[in-house]
Amino acid sequence: MIRTTGAEVDEEKSALTMFLDAQRGAVLAILEGLDDEALTTPVLPSGWTPLAMVEHLGYAERHWFQQILAGHADPLPWVDPEPFTTPRSPSEVFAFYREQCERSDVALASTPLSAAPVGRHPGSLGDETTDLRRIVLHMIEETARHAGHLDAARELLDGKTGLGPR
Repeated sequence: MIRTTGAEVDEEKSALTMFLDAQRGAVLAILEGLDDEALTTPVLPSGWTPLAMVEHLGYAERHWFQQILAGHADPLPWVDPEPFTTPRSPSEVFAFYREQCERSDVALASTPLSAAPVGRHPGSLGDETTDLRRIVLHMIEETARHAGHLDAARELLDGKTGLGPR
């Protein structure tokens, strides 16, 4: 069995946090400068809008760090979203996303990576989610996947590419 020191665990948490923050930053940077019309315009056959994707990512942060890791989340002032679109304004959606990321950051900072989640995600992904480490890795994957979608959407909307901090 390989044993890790406290410094190694802190370095791992720091690295995971850095990569998660980078993907979150990419999402915001890719959409920066788009007006309300562009943010609510579906450009792919699935029909989702860039703004709805940001809302989805806020829900993912909430789900994994609050509902799954902590076992509960505060109620939201609205009903679950329609698939692919949102009735909320860009300012509401971006505020929601940032707030969920901040809550996730607090949970990440105050919880050991080895901590088991209190809640459980359904299906096989739930079986794989054995600790905070895997929650963070999943959120890096989820955010990066959707940042790629948003990158393609931005190019289709106004031709801009290569946006983001990396």
